[in-house]
Amino acid sequence: MQIRTETINDYKHVFNLNYLAFEKRDDEAKLVEHIRFSNCFIRELSLVAEEQGKIVGHVLFSKAKIIRENEETDVLVLAPIAVNPTFQKRGIGSNLIRAGLRRAKDLGYGLVFLIGHPNYYPKFGFQSARNHGMELTQFEVPDDVFMVCELKDGELARISGELHYPASFFI
Repeated sequence: MQIRTETINDYKHVFNLNYLAFEKRDDEAKLVEHIRFSNCFIRELSLVAEEQGKIVGHVLFSKAKIIRENEETDVLVLAPIAVNPTFQKRGIGSNLIRAGLRRAKDLGYGLVFLIGHPNYYPKFGFQSARNHGMELTQFEVPDDVFMVCELKDGELARISGELHYPASFFI
């Protein structure tokens, strides 16, 4: 399996992959398109997993903000992650997440947020965001699914406030 940066030639395949991975719903596939054509898109953080020339997985990290009073801090959100159903349970998603987190750290980002399964994401370093003074009001989600991963030591002690997903998540 090869993990690489998504290219324009991959867009159709990534759309179809997200459609299949999310039970033939196109919400997540359209979300990827909206993010891709927004100012929150970071090309290097849209990754695909390829096996024998076929795209079998995709993960997208995009820009968001933590806002506290008059201060804004750039952070990342992980959404969505998709693996072709016939290739699931082979570590493809895990490898995509780890590769994305490494790239995000190399690009200088300190925090990554997500809304996800509380039993899956802690193995990548994600933990409850609200336990660290973070809030989310754009979506109503339980505490245990609103998570953050610290990529730079000390970021969770330095930053607190409300996570704001960009407008591309609400189109």
